[in-house]
Amino acid sequence: MVAVGREDDSPVEEPLRVAVLADRLGYREVWAGEGPTWDSFVLAAAIGATTEQVALTAGPVPVSVRDPLTIVRGAASTAAVTGRPVGVALGTSSRRVVEGVHGRPRTRPAAALAESAAAVRALMHSVPGEPIVPGSAFPRRLPPPGGTLTVAAFGERAVAAAVAHADRMLLDVVSPEQVRMLRDRMLSAAGKAGRTPPRLTAWLPAAVDPDPESLTQVLRSVVGYLAVPGYSDMFVDAGFAEVVELAAKGADPDTLLRALPPEAAGTVALVGDADTVRARIAAYAEAGLDEIALVPATAGDPAGERTLTVLRPR
Repeated sequence: MVAVGREDDSPVEEPLRVAVLADRLGYREVWAGEGPTWDSFVLAAAIGATTEQVALTAGPVPVSVRDPLTIVRGAASTAAVTGRPVGVALGTSSRRVVEGVHGRPRTRPAAALAESAAAVRALMHSVPGEPIVPGSAFPRRLPPPGGTLTVAAFGERAVAAAVAHADRMLLDVVSPEQVRMLRDRMLSAAGKAGRTPPRLTAWLPAAVDPDPESLTQVLRSVVGYLAVPGYSDMFVDAGFAEVVELAAKGADPDTLLRALPPEAAGTVALVGDADTVRARIAAYAEAGLDEIALVPATAGDPAGERTLTVLRPR
């Protein structure tokens, strides 16, 4: 799979170029991310209009800023205009996005995630003619979107929500060691709930034979995680304690980027020559990851063509 629409300084239309290339190279699914720039459903619809066969997933959508009907209506509308199944991904996002961008309170995030996931799952399987929501006088007119439900999870309560309601559990920018830990957490939650565990997927930055611009782009994606609990310990263990300390003191992203050694990219990303990247993919699979959504660096590799071509499905 390929994920597009992350927030960085690449051209705003770059996600469409990446998606078209991924479709041409035979990737089976393109994931349209949601952020301050792109509405994920509009982006997914635009991708559907410019590609031939890739399946579509929209999100992760922050559950604090969209109600379940709005989420499923967006997916069903996208499916109707593209003629393809459209999946939905849910997440809690961050306080910086929910409160700083949307101006909405980010309260009870784990509970909000579980409540939204339960409601979205039910709505994704309702059929035309039924009330659009339980008790409503308005009938559903569009068919179900037909895609899968994914829940982004890290903490125990979010993992429990993914196990209870999702087809896939999503991790973002993780190391193989974190995959192993979070898979164990997921399997434990599934055992306690008596449920089949969802597939485990991760968004991973990727750059094959990266030039300096691509490497910098990958490192920028790492910077935002240096002060996040659960991630900071991992970077300390990997030998980057000084940069983690800077992040904890509130250093700005540019300062952190200058302080972060290039080898830090290899902690949570697929970076290096083709053999190195394939070996890294194998390490993630051995740790228990079922699927990878590649987030190709494009700064020095327009549309991520070099990376996506080398790693294309065989």
